[in-house]
Amino acid sequence: MKKIAFFDTKPYDRRSFEAQLDGRGFEISFFETRLSQKTADLVRGFDGVCAFVNDTIDEKVIEILKRENIGVVAMRCAGYNNVDLKAAYKGVHVLRVPAYSPYAVAEHAMALILTLNRRTHKSYLRTRESNFALAGLEGFDLYMKTAGVIGTGKIGRIMISILKGFGMNILAHDPYPDQDFAGRECFSYVDPGTLYSRSDILSLHCPLTRETHHLINEEALEAMKPGVMIINTSRGGLIDTQALVEGLKGGKIGYAGLDVYEEEGDYFFEDLSGEIISDDILARLLTFPNVLITAHQGFFTREALANIAETSMENFRAYFNGGPLENEVCYRCDRPECSKETAGRCF
Repeated sequence: MKKIAFFDTKPYDRRSFEAQLDGRGFEISFFETRLSQKTADLVRGFDGVCAFVNDTIDEKVIEILKRENIGVVAMRCAGYNNVDLKAAYKGVHVLRVPAYSPYAVAEHAMALILTLNRRTHKSYLRTRESNFALAGLEGFDLYMKTAGVIGTGKIGRIMISILKGFGMNILAHDPYPDQDFAGRECFSYVDPGTLYSRSDILSLHCPLTRETHHLINEEALEAMKPGVMIINTSRGGLIDTQALVEGLKGGKIGYAGLDVYEEEGDYFFEDLSGEIISDDILARLLTFPNVLITAHQGFFTREALANIAETSMENFRAYFNGGPLENEVCYRCDRPECSKETAGRCF
């Protein structure tokens, strides 16, 4: 029986993973606390660790994992920018869930667009107070407007299909363009400058890497249309949040829909309604009437939770059975000599 320590868990995590335990040979312990240097000693006596987006898996934490003979960390998410992959290499295998429900995230991005545009959240609050006036609720037709999509992986592709359903013109940017897909969906790949200057709505669907950190910065905002709508359901670090605030203050940005935030780790997934937000930038964002922030809930559907649990447990099964690790990541995965291609594991 292999013992797995789950960090940063909520009741919905317990429900989805406990449904996967029958016949799996695993014993799970759920910890509400996040994994960090202060809590890493909790892994003592376990065989593996399951972590989430706001856990801290840096070099010091990995040293503790190695000391406690933990050879695997399974991220129950797609992103892994919170893991020091260099420190983990040849010591701790890092696995992830590459695709839990791309539909969930793309549909949430579309929900942000529709809510910001037609102000349904404000209308709901008004009518609850018997205020049926329409002043201040004016939106715009999405039909024939231009949407720019950065990143055409699984989520980006679904987003493009959804936007096409509204009759929008699509521009996209990706370092690895799929021209066959572009031909089928009738959209064009363009350079970032062209995408910024022509898009009425900009939706981000790319990973957070060294190259994409603060992809949306002061320079990028200067190139955008006045009144642009920016949607981010990917990673908070894609946007320079201070530049975003300045763009909102100056009127350059007409709308911002954020499901992620650069410093979300101290706030998202927790009920802090009785506390004061000490993050001045987040507090400022919450004051804008044209900003809609949701707390990293894009993934949060029944289907996605079930897929996350199933894939995570399959990742553990593959590791403990000595099989190939299809969903392993390491800092050398972009190199041709990565052993995963031949041996099934990164090391």
